[in-house]
Amino acid sequence: MKLLRYFILCFVFSIIFVPDLSSSEENIPFNRVVIHNLKITFYPDERTFSAEDTITVPEHLLPEFQFFLHKGLNPYSPSSDVMISINQSSQDIPHESYSVKLPTGVNTFVLKYGGSVHNPSLSGKKKLFNPIQAQGIISEAGIYLAGSSFWYPVFNGEFVKFNLLIELPSEWDAISQGERTLHKKDNNSTYVRWESNEPQEEIFLIGARFIEYSQSIGKIMAMIFLRTPDKGLADKYLDAIVRYINMYESLIGEYPYKKVAVVENIWESGIGMPSFTVIGPKFIRSHFAVNNFFPHEVLHTWWGNSVFPHYEKGNWSEGLTGYLSDHLMKEQQDEGSSFRLRILQKYAEYLLKNQDSPVTAFKLRTGSSSEVIGYGKSLMFFHMLRLQLGDRIFTEAIRDFYQKNKFKRATFADIMKSFETVSKKNMKREFEQWIIRPGAPLLKLGEVKIDREKEGYVLSAVIEQKQHGKFNLNVPVAVTMKDKEKAYQTTVRVDKKKVEFKIFLPSRPVRLDIDPEFDIFRRLERDEIPPVISQVIGAEKIVAILPSSSDKNLLKAYRSFASALAISGSNEIDIKLDTEIDSLPQDCSIVVLGLENKFVSKVFSMLSKYKVVLNHKLVKIGRTEIMLENKSIVLTARNPDNESLNILFVFSNVPEGLQELGRNLSRFSGFSYAGFEGRSSINIIKGRWNNISSPLTVFIPDEKGEIISAELGELMPRKPLITPQNIFSEEAMMQSIRYLSSEELKGRGLGTEGLDKAAEYIALKFQEAGLKPGGDKGKSYFQTFEDWFRGEKTSELILKNVVGIIPGKNPEWSEQSIIIGAHYDHLGTECVEYYDDEVDAYCPGANDNASGVAVLIELARVLNKSLNPERTIIFVGFTNEEKGKSGSRYFVNNMKEYPADKCIGMINIDTVGQIKKNKIFILNSVSAKEWQYIFRNSVSNTGLDIDFVTEELDVSDQIAFHNAGIPAVQLFSGPHPDYHRTTDTADKINSSGLVKTALLLKLVIEKLSNQEEPLTRISN
Repeated sequence: MKLLRYFILCFVFSIIFVPDLSSSEENIPFNRVVIHNLKITFYPDERTFSAEDTITVPEHLLPEFQFFLHKGLNPYSPSSDVMISINQSSQDIPHESYSVKLPTGVNTFVLKYGGSVHNPSLSGKKKLFNPIQAQGIISEAGIYLAGSSFWYPVFNGEFVKFNLLIELPSEWDAISQGERTLHKKDNNSTYVRWESNEPQEEIFLIGARFIEYSQSIGKIMAMIFLRTPDKGLADKYLDAIVRYINMYESLIGEYPYKKVAVVENIWESGIGMPSFTVIGPKFIRSHFAVNNFFPHEVLHTWWGNSVFPHYEKGNWSEGLTGYLSDHLMKEQQDEGSSFRLRILQKYAEYLLKNQDSPVTAFKLRTGSSSEVIGYGKSLMFFHMLRLQLGDRIFTEAIRDFYQKNKFKRATFADIMKSFETVSKKNMKREFEQWIIRPGAPLLKLGEVKIDREKEGYVLSAVIEQKQHGKFNLNVPVAVTMKDKEKAYQTTVRVDKKKVEFKIFLPSRPVRLDIDPEFDIFRRLERDEIPPVISQVIGAEKIVAILPSSSDKNLLKAYRSFASALAISGSNEIDIKLDTEIDSLPQDCSIVVLGLENKFVSKVFSMLSKYKVVLNHKLVKIGRTEIMLENKSIVLTARNPDNESLNILFVFSNVPEGLQELGRNLSRFSGFSYAGFEGRSSINIIKGRWNNISSPLTVFIPDEKGEIISAELGELMPRKPLITPQNIFSEEAMMQSIRYLSSEELKGRGLGTEGLDKAAEYIALKFQEAGLKPGGDKGKSYFQTFEDWFRGEKTSELILKNVVGIIPGKNPEWSEQSIIIGAHYDHLGTECVEYYDDEVDAYCPGANDNASGVAVLIELARVLNKSLNPERTIIFVGFTNEEKGKSGSRYFVNNMKEYPADKCIGMINIDTVGQIKKNKIFILNSVSAKEWQYIFRNSVSNTGLDIDFVTEELDVSDQIAFHNAGIPAVQLFSGPHPDYHRTTDTADKINSSGLVKTALLLKLVIEKLSNQEEPLTRISN
């Protein structure tokens, strides 16, 4: 947070910023820093502190200078020859200005001061990232002080180094930048010293009653400061620190500080400082904070907190940080294009209300408008640079920029220098058109035609730039061809207002897409922007239409919801009953409330375009069904009478939750639909509609002149800029699949040597993972039993489930368990009888179900190292799923140490090896009402998209548990043409999908193993 420098520059001195690409060479050298040697004592119960600061002033300020200090701290110097006088200041600002004159030849003086820094507004509930944090607080709850709190003498724009000795009550602790060189406690006090020999823009200090968790990571100390004991949470952040530091050091260069710390704040917040991050008490415990917010702030240690933006010339750090954190995380999950689409959608919405501005005009995020340019456009600029120059040059350039500007202020010009040095190209045109110039291109696809040639086809088309002026663009193009799975991809140089291009193709083209993955920062046409919630609640005028036929309580709740929208978003809202108007307004956004609303049929007609099915019992979006009991649902659609405007459709049977939902709906502004449960409006589903059409997509008529809406061909996979350090081994899982589907095991048929070898392999892997044996008498991994085979009892047919256990630590839950299962049997040679003529052939069963077993084994390995569960986790390799599911049935009927009625849930991993388009199916999710909520809240950082199949299907081993009253689901990658065939081989496995599936399951299992309440059983 650079609120101090921004405040001084913008508000105190009213500097006018002029966009340019000048360098920062004129910056103050770093031997010209102010050095603070501070001794400070806090009295939290009195909300006061006292301080003594020995200040060394750089020569260029001598002998007369000014500093700022919080009002009411009454500074004085014990030296009689140091002259200090207060300057006149406004009553509206929180600090005072002082003038100082030192004797000739003196550059050091002592300043004593003290008093209160307390802003009660901080104690209340505040939105994340609110600049109110600049004011600071000292209270019995905790201490938060930033440079913009003016708690130490602040010199205009000067860098500082400091030695900070802090005294607090004995149960308290404190954190600042730099390295901790003293930390001791006695009966009365805590003494802690933080030293920063690296130049800083300001000094932060956070204090509270903390519990500290720490570990050494090479030369870096990782530290977690929590306000209540929570080792599990601390371990998550310690693991995240290792992961992200290693990743960014390999990408950019050595971490610039000696510590990384995470600090729990006293109010809801999320603030990154040099070498530590402060996060609010609820936010710090969220999955989003650990996996999305935190890596962004870790990266800010490089960009913004060690290489400092020259704010007068534009803040480049947010765009570069966003690209190498937020975008990179999505890219690693194969979601980069959808992330970029959302940036372009925000830009399109921004242009409806705001005058465009250049990137160099962005200094600090002051709202969603500034975010669109300073984060979004800047991020897209770095993306376009990377595509133009390639990953190697891009990476070398940012490393060069870091090495040359560490602990300096830098500008876009300095970034340009590094890119020119590494690429050996003149980059001025690129930087000027995207950084200095406001606006963005608006592309139009002109006439498209095809001609037949001897060896193929020639596609001709025109790309036009419709905006004022022209941009120099490299436009990605994709052509989908008849009978070809993969699209033909190329790039067209568009450096004129109108460019015609030709592409030679081996097969007949059926579809042409311009910029299909949203790689260019550009203005979107309306049809490229699906309706989202923000387009309605952010409109200048809204008409909210209430259902007159609703019962009184619900009607009152709908009115409260509409009133809450007015407070949180819209400038003007008109609330009417549906009996008061004859037709939907065509000149404003609309909120239609209630299933009983007379306009609901018009809304339904528009929602049907997005494959939404709705009645009084359930809503179905795609294949996901949500029962409406105790739910509130929000859906968006085009206004059928004016498709340039949008409708928000809201219905609920939870009147008590509607007003709260109205206040908080802006949190879901970027989504097209959202669902909520209960009075607290807990989010259970959210998403965006797919684009129905785009003006940059053309479907090409076939030989008969008929137009078929062909799916976009498969695009070339893109590697992320850097591959994440996965805790799950992709290669280990593939080794398991290759072995289990090998000729040696001959398809793992029932009663064969291959099936026994598979069981022994799983038992060995459970042993290597350190699992406790859970089989016969607790001494073996095998749970053995006899089975019926083809109607005859055969004594020689001894079957084995393979069972391994991670014991739970909570004695009160000693009999409770979570079962994670996967069947390891397959068909052996029997599939040949039905499908193939190859006498010696067998069905390898790589996907069905060597893939599930591989994930099971890898989960066991990882979780036994990282998870210390409250309740027991049982891993089971089931036998004989294919011919009657007797393995799972026997297991359920013989659960003794962990009885079936104490099992809170079962997850079956069956056929997960051929994930397409990142889609994973969850079968039988209706067996407990919490399943959908748990999976949806776990999936966000896995790169997977969940589809819940709510039909009760008797298809795999989860059914044995389901029939015993145990909530049970199956993970499934979907139907595939190799099912039960000799072609179900290891080479067809989507190995990256296995890693994503394992990660999803890890998050779900962590939730299940530690949550207080068991799952609610709703189906037997």
